[in-house]
Amino acid sequence: MGIRLDINGREIIAEKGETILSALSRNGMHLPTICNLKGLTPTGACRMCVVEVEGLDNLVPACSFPVETEMKIRTHSPRVLRARKTNIELLLSNHPDDCLYCERNGACELQSLAEQLHISDRRIPGRKRAPGTDRSSEAIVREPDKCILCGRCVRVCEEIMATSVLDFAGRGNELQISTSMAKALDDSDCTACGQCLNACPTGALVERIRFPELEPFILDPKSFVMVQYTPAVAVSLGELLGCKPGANLGKELPVILRRLGFDHVVESSLGADVMILEQAAVFGERIGAGSPLPLITSSCPAWVQFCRTYYPELVPHLSPLGSPARVTGMLMKRWFAEAAPDQEKSPVSVLISSCTADKREAKQSELTSVENPDIDFVLTTRELAKMVRLGGLDLENLPPEEEELPGIPVGTAGRLTAAAGGEAECTARSIYFRETGRELDPSRFQRFRIRRNYRETTLETDKGPLVFGAVSGLAEAVKVLNEIREGKLRLDFLEVMACPEGCVNGGGQPLRSAGDPLRARTRAIYDLDNSAEVRAAHHNPEATRLYRKSEATDPWTGKNQRDSSTR
Repeated sequence: MGIRLDINGREIIAEKGETILSALSRNGMHLPTICNLKGLTPTGACRMCVVEVEGLDNLVPACSFPVETEMKIRTHSPRVLRARKTNIELLLSNHPDDCLYCERNGACELQSLAEQLHISDRRIPGRKRAPGTDRSSEAIVREPDKCILCGRCVRVCEEIMATSVLDFAGRGNELQISTSMAKALDDSDCTACGQCLNACPTGALVERIRFPELEPFILDPKSFVMVQYTPAVAVSLGELLGCKPGANLGKELPVILRRLGFDHVVESSLGADVMILEQAAVFGERIGAGSPLPLITSSCPAWVQFCRTYYPELVPHLSPLGSPARVTGMLMKRWFAEAAPDQEKSPVSVLISSCTADKREAKQSELTSVENPDIDFVLTTRELAKMVRLGGLDLENLPPEEEELPGIPVGTAGRLTAAAGGEAECTARSIYFRETGRELDPSRFQRFRIRRNYRETTLETDKGPLVFGAVSGLAEAVKVLNEIREGKLRLDFLEVMACPEGCVNGGGQPLRSAGDPLRARTRAIYDLDNSAEVRAAHHNPEATRLYRKSEATDPWTGKNQRDSSTR
């Protein structure tokens, strides 16, 4: 039996023990909040969601106050509005006045709340924090003077990503958010997943912007600029350009990128299909040689960094392959560049990704050559949206250029890698075909697509059952990895994605959209697979041609392809 609440004269029913904020949200009522994030432990730290409860002297935070009995609540009384306005004024008292130049201008929650509460001047003076911008990371820039101490990044880093890189330090007026021992971010155990960026309400944490550095190469006639974009970008870019969540711009993106000055366009799913073919071969070899199982995916750079740092004993289980983006980068530099009309031009490789960790992976010395890196620039979905706006492109009136575009090979099953569980599913299709000579019925994985942090399925083959698992979110991965390490869980293949729900929720994706954007993006990826004529990497003619060509020898290094693509 529910508990009746009187909210501003309107009666609603709440469940015993749930918070006031949860009850209000279920009934279509909105309260402002800064520190609260869905799925995280409520703290009531920001006091923005305070409400007035009849019979109580003090205002209470709706995000952390449980419903135990019937109450009369006022959510927007004069007293409540004064308290909220004062809280925002206190946050603004020592905040920088550089909104015009801030990376989050127009997407800052503090800015939005100040506007909603009609705050137009600085009524409360405060001491400005000394600027101490940390630009050590290739992926993330920290600007502590813009931090409002909401703690969202701390809780995301601890509760969802299990790294605890960020935490509160100091006391009183000296309280701040810092890394352990106040190390530079690049010297810490940060995986560069970027989930803290998505959680930050201000510009205290932003991605490292690279597209201004790319512009001279696009304008240089001596440069042949090649670009790849990941499937997750295609189903999320539209949110930043006025489209509904999940809108697929896969057909428009090649035209958009050509209009922005790129010379050659390809989707990273092609490299994903090549990786899947090789991954199926690696799995077969390990099964035959009795090597340690499960084979664990290595396509997520944030996860690989986490594994090396916290689970070094599981490194031998990692697939020896690079990420789909890196495979595609190698292909673009080593094969596609041969198609450049002017052989004297210098190839420049660009990746547009949903993942901030790709920025660091592209610069890691052990993965690339300084003289000739596989990927020269990595941009996020958010950076691409800025380029589109800067270029003055109108999506609604963008004329087709199909006749001007060369054939753009794409992946088939590889597009599934954008969603959690997708890599395991498309790899299983090719493994099953290698083991049995038969095609795997795609409906066999329908239950595998259920929206859960961990999912598992078993395939029966002629040589016995094969158990496939997939986990997203590093905190959830820790539970699975501990069971594997303790011998409590037997798997043959495990996909690990650092970000919850996979690349569609990467650190470079749109910050906040109405509704449930992650569900919409994931549905768009599955719709692409469900409607595809070819749904397996081993049936992609372009991927199989490239795989067979590179299977024995890498034409760039002269080394065995599997050795050259190891991490």
